[in-house]
Amino acid sequence: MVTGLSRFLWSVLLLLPVLGFSEALRESWQPGDYADTQDDAQRFLDDYNSTAEEVKFYSASASWNYNTNLTDYNSELEVNASLEDQAFSEAWGMKAKHVFTDAILNLLTEEEKKLMKKIKILGPANLPLEDRKKYNTILSELEGIYSKAKVSPQPNVSWSLEPELTDIMANSRSYKKLLYAWEGWHNESGVPMKQLYSEYVELSNRASRGDGFDDTGAAWRFWYDTKTFEQDVAELFKTIQPLYLQLHAFVRRQLYNHYGSKYINLKGPIPAHLLGNMWAQTWNNIYGMMTPFPDKPNIDVTDEMVRQGYNATHMFRVAEDFFTSLNLDPMPDEFWEGSMLEKPKDREVVCHASAWDFYNRKDFRIKQCTIPTMEQLSTAHHEMGHIQYYLQYKNQPVGFRRGANPGFHEAIGDLMALSVSTPKHLEAINLLSSVTSDTESDINFLFKMALEKIAFLPFGYLIDMWRWDVFRGNIPKERYNSEWWYLRTKYQGICPPTRRTEDHFDPGAKYHVATNTPYIRYFVSFILQFQFHEKLCEAAKHTGPLHTCDIYHSADAGAILKKVLQAGSSKAWPDVLQDAIGTNKMDAGALMRYFDPVIQWLTQQNENETKGWPDSSWVPPIPEGYPEDIEKNTDELDAKKLLEEYNRTAEVVWNAYTEASWQYNTDINEKNKQAMLEENLKMSAHTLEYGLKARQYDTTDFQDDLVKRIINKLSDIEKAALPSAELEEYNTLLSNMETKYSVAKVCREDNTCHPLDPDLQKIMAESRDYDELLFAWKGWRDASGKEIRQDYKRYVELANKAATLNGHSDNGAFWRSLYETPTFEQDLEALWKELEPLYLNVHAYVRRALYKKYGSKYINLKGPIPAHLLGNMWAQTWSSIMDLAIPYPDATQVDATPAMVAKGWNAIRMFQESERFFTSLGLLPMPKEFWEKSMLEKPTDGREVVCHASAWDFYNRKDFRIKQCTVITMDDLITVHHEMGHVQYFLQYKDQPVSFRDGANPGFHEAIGDVLALSVSTPKHLQSIGLLDKVENNYESDINFLMSMALDKIAFLPFGYLMDQWRWKVFDGRIPSTEYNKEWWNLRLKYQGLCPPVSRTEDDFDPGAKFHIPASVPYVRYFVSFVIQFQFHKALCNASKHTGPLYRCDIYQSQEAGKLLGDVMKLGFSKPWPEAMAMITGDSKMTAQPLMEYFQPLIQWLEEENNKHNDVRGWPDYDWKPAADKVNFLGLNVDSSAAIVGQWVLLVLGVVLVVAVISLAFMYRKSKKSKKSLSTMELKDKD
Repeated sequence: MVTGLSRFLWSVLLLLPVLGFSEALRESWQPGDYADTQDDAQRFLDDYNSTAEEVKFYSASASWNYNTNLTDYNSELEVNASLEDQAFSEAWGMKAKHVFTDAILNLLTEEEKKLMKKIKILGPANLPLEDRKKYNTILSELEGIYSKAKVSPQPNVSWSLEPELTDIMANSRSYKKLLYAWEGWHNESGVPMKQLYSEYVELSNRASRGDGFDDTGAAWRFWYDTKTFEQDVAELFKTIQPLYLQLHAFVRRQLYNHYGSKYINLKGPIPAHLLGNMWAQTWNNIYGMMTPFPDKPNIDVTDEMVRQGYNATHMFRVAEDFFTSLNLDPMPDEFWEGSMLEKPKDREVVCHASAWDFYNRKDFRIKQCTIPTMEQLSTAHHEMGHIQYYLQYKNQPVGFRRGANPGFHEAIGDLMALSVSTPKHLEAINLLSSVTSDTESDINFLFKMALEKIAFLPFGYLIDMWRWDVFRGNIPKERYNSEWWYLRTKYQGICPPTRRTEDHFDPGAKYHVATNTPYIRYFVSFILQFQFHEKLCEAAKHTGPLHTCDIYHSADAGAILKKVLQAGSSKAWPDVLQDAIGTNKMDAGALMRYFDPVIQWLTQQNENETKGWPDSSWVPPIPEGYPEDIEKNTDELDAKKLLEEYNRTAEVVWNAYTEASWQYNTDINEKNKQAMLEENLKMSAHTLEYGLKARQYDTTDFQDDLVKRIINKLSDIEKAALPSAELEEYNTLLSNMETKYSVAKVCREDNTCHPLDPDLQKIMAESRDYDELLFAWKGWRDASGKEIRQDYKRYVELANKAATLNGHSDNGAFWRSLYETPTFEQDLEALWKELEPLYLNVHAYVRRALYKKYGSKYINLKGPIPAHLLGNMWAQTWSSIMDLAIPYPDATQVDATPAMVAKGWNAIRMFQESERFFTSLGLLPMPKEFWEKSMLEKPTDGREVVCHASAWDFYNRKDFRIKQCTVITMDDLITVHHEMGHVQYFLQYKDQPVSFRDGANPGFHEAIGDVLALSVSTPKHLQSIGLLDKVENNYESDINFLMSMALDKIAFLPFGYLMDQWRWKVFDGRIPSTEYNKEWWNLRLKYQGLCPPVSRTEDDFDPGAKFHIPASVPYVRYFVSFVIQFQFHKALCNASKHTGPLYRCDIYQSQEAGKLLGDVMKLGFSKPWPEAMAMITGDSKMTAQPLMEYFQPLIQWLEEENNKHNDVRGWPDYDWKPAADKVNFLGLNVDSSAAIVGQWVLLVLGVVLVVAVISLAFMYRKSKKSKKSLSTMELKDKD
């Protein structure tokens, strides 16, 4: 026995003559001298055979060495070995032509005549030596280009055809990634071949003509020895074409369901990269996308193979067992020692699976980059079928060591795979636990087989259709690619997924084109294998449907097969076929019978489908953003699974955080703060985990808009994008700022301290004492805003970093992105410009009312209004000064506060009344958890709480609460309805995925409660709930009512707009930290026409005195809500069939209005807000027109009233400031601010004086020190 190593050395020794030492055929391989006699002709054939075995072993060894180690050196060896093989063919062929006459040849047996005829066919040996060298070099280069081609998606990353690109094409469902792999491979492999291929065609044709053929195509067809071969295969294709059209139509529909109308035209060809294979030749890799009956067991045993530890060697042992079970031959030792069954890690190789005959009757090998999959198990049987053929005909003369025709060789291995792939066989070899036998399982099995067998047929047919026409000259070099795609569309119904031109050479991306391997053999084999299968199943005494047959262990079947194999090509293939199966013609009948059940099923499924592709010129668009994001996952089903998991876990994590946050907000202490921060970090970690997973998806072409929407929303991980240390710092900053705000108090000289709620709010609302209001206003800003300035600066840095890590330019851009409107800023500005005239009229009117109260000392009728005089700590709403601004004091005033107090209303009663409003609309009542767990009043047990009213969703679909330090006022009754509006929204969308449990946009959530308040505020409604004795429907009462509403709604608009104007500019850097306060007041002046009542500096931080600033709550939502609530109100009033002015509408008890509102709330964030807006209003855009309609009577009244007093609209004296109190400073009456400046000036002068005196003399040190002390004390006293 010769070892693998010794065989390798022997092959190298044989190759030594081609290392440059010899160009001529070596002496021992030259033909001898022969006479023109029958005996010498027979001796010639014997000598030829023994010499050919040596030559072909030598040539096969050189080719093997190159294919298993792609180097230039081995390429040269292969070329030279090919030259010597051709020199051998030339020498012996010319000898036969010149020596033996037809008279002598006619005396030979038919087999001998056939052998002599084959020897005379020289092929490339017909070419002159230099052209022959060129021919072989071109073929080697073509194979090298193909085998070394790689696609590089990024630097230092490359994808080879095996395994990376093949795996992508088989398993990826990403349109972009598939496109990138497909386009990359076709460009990298095919394009460099084009010029070489045209040269090859010219040389190959010349060689073939030397043998008497018209062209190379004719030479290839000669091996089928059938004059009507082209017509025969055309007829076969016509027979199977209807089945292919049914399969194509069904697959196209399933791909349409996955990729959508953008990429699939139901009347057009299928993009070539979507069919699970680089060449769209077999489609079985996409079976999982379109399994007919997915609930039936899967017959892909890949996972089981992996579980059982299958490797390449074991897979081939399993294949060997199949052949020996038929009483065929086992693999020789040389096979196991010499084969390359796995891809080496140390060198480039040709991975394309192939079987090799080394022509010494003992050395047979397979080259395959095997991986343990069911598909490759079939390939192992296919390749071992070739080896079995070699083993069986090894004792034939060399000229007969091939299949009866080329298709026979390919059919044998596939014939085995027809049995191997059956559930019955997979069970027999322990890869399937049981066999399910029913119609649906059969359809699944046959459909998968059809994706492999039927899908292949047009491809197997057209490749050589193209090459035959290239060889004939019907397709010139200038039309190689266009004619290639014409045929692929004509026969396969596929199209290129990108624009392909004559700069490309897509046929070269297929191995058999690059390596000059005829391909029609595969088409033939796909017909023959079913003919053989049917006959062998009969011999194996199989009963039942043909597709269930397994010939494993059938010696009778093996005997028929052995007879076919041993004949090699010694007999005409029709005779071999006749002997084996009883017919001498290829016939697709067996194939059609095998697939008959699935043919019937497909026909039913495709009843309304177009069969064919009448839109043959259609091509898909290039994906948006291609070729970026090719690594992202586009598997929509996988995304759905992720979202199910996220939703399930998010409810738990978010609930835990919300509980901890609730505990802290209703009991501010360090323990609760730390617990909240800890849960916040857990929530961020959860957001980060699933956000990063979501970012792996490219949702561009997802069919389910909801999945796309959630994935995109989840991908923005917000603050969780920060590194852990900075995330912890960020959370702590927010907690600290909110705590400082919530516990801030303003203390008087007598140490009486006032929290914001209810004390300071009450002062601001009810006091009319200028100095008392100033005390509360300034004191609150000193105690709250000033304390958080430094924290805020750092917060801005971290918030911006988080935003940029999420792909936004800054945090303001992130906030605006929540509105999903590219023109959001411009839209807001347009709304404000539309509303500004109304605000200016309200401002002018109120300014005159305040002028009447406070006089010219504090009010300039052409200037801004001091910010502390408007009844609210932030001057955001002015309804608390209605007593100063009421148009008609003697007419009805709509203030339910006195009635509420008189009737003994408490917080519970206010919330019950609000609930009654919602249920009257057919909306949901509050769950029991709401009443048990909400904090509806400020605790009296000493706890510090965040009094700012807020509604809470605990993300378990049953626990919803409100936190509010309710006081018995009409304002708070409105707030109650507002907050309960949030809870109603929570209740309505509670069954949406977590990511959709939000308003359609942030303004929607705010608007829902407020739209109900528009009804609740009406005199009609207040009377209906017993808070107003009578309703006066007269002009004066209406104007009073509208004025009270305008002081709430219209006065708010510029504040609602400017809050985030300021923050957006802070975030994008237009407002530096050194100008926070200055620019805050510039905006308040510009939009609100307000000024600070006392001088403000950059030591102050007045924005921080508003809860939403330290709490990082975006505010423009309120501006949006104040506009759209009137749009909602009008739509709901129409639904309730209200007649009369819009401001008198009360939708109380209207089920129609409630349904309209409920349907929108149920959507949550699942639809873009314009769609939700259109559902309720019929218009998808925000508009101020309903608001203007609501206030129209007041607008006219204000115009007339302001004109009557010649009041200026606006504040041309913009730099005016109210008079400040005077103080005595060094005998002078100056402003307090000037006195403070003077004190600091004197202090600095004193310090300078002290330093100067110290420097004069050490001896005066003590006395000067005392002077310093006196000066310092004096200054301190004055400060």
